[in-house]
Amino acid sequence: MIEVQSGTQENLLEVHMKAPITDKDYSDVLMPAMDAALAKGEKLKMLVVMNADLTDFTMGALWDDAKMGIGNWSGFERIAIVTANTAMTRLVRAFSILMPCPVAVFGKWHEDDARLWLFESLGAIHQTDLGGGALHVELLGKIDADVYASETEDLNAFIRKSDRFRLLLDIRRFDGWQGLSAMAAHFRLVRDHVGQLDRAAVVGDSKWEAMVVQIVKRLIGKDARYFDKNDFEAAQAWITAD
Repeated sequence: MIEVQSGTQENLLEVHMKAPITDKDYSDVLMPAMDAALAKGEKLKMLVVMNADLTDFTMGALWDDAKMGIGNWSGFERIAIVTANTAMTRLVRAFSILMPCPVAVFGKWHEDDARLWLFESLGAIHQTDLGGGALHVELLGKIDADVYASETEDLNAFIRKSDRFRLLLDIRRFDGWQGLSAMAAHFRLVRDHVGQLDRAAVVGDSKWEAMVVQIVKRLIGKDARYFDKNDFEAAQAWITAD
């Protein structure tokens, strides 16, 4: 059985699932409610409370679930799933990276936490002009595509006003991307501006990041260095030096 509630909070669709769950529940309840919500033109936040196991879904329901997700990916802003089932938790986490929007899983007794997460601020990007065409860009938390969209114009404005472009990328507190669309936005931003780079420094806290910097240095032919998280001042001095 599927029950849908809307209007409790702005652009929030609440979905409650109980065993058994059939394809008729999708076709008669969930899909019409979702279509009506998406027709308003706003991106949806969706809270799914699952009191069911994977075995409680019929094959038709599983197929409808897959089709619904693929057909409406662009309409979701965030999705929070509340479940006590370990297999369901693992499945959602495994596929969440493929979703273009942030997806999070919460335990059975953490529905309030899921609601808060749907509306809280996630990651952020901070840009600081260091002078001399050097820009400090700090990535914080888990970043979604909307964050990149809001920061791109500031980056473009900085490049337009500067005679050179040097980048100090600070990823000491970066936790990754929220879905494929955020990752794609990141690499589009890099692609669009790499030709203008004069020098780049990355400050992080792991060996694989240092290796990536060396690979990128060879690929783009730019002067790039990696600095440990405790050497931020050295990185700043290098990026601003003549």
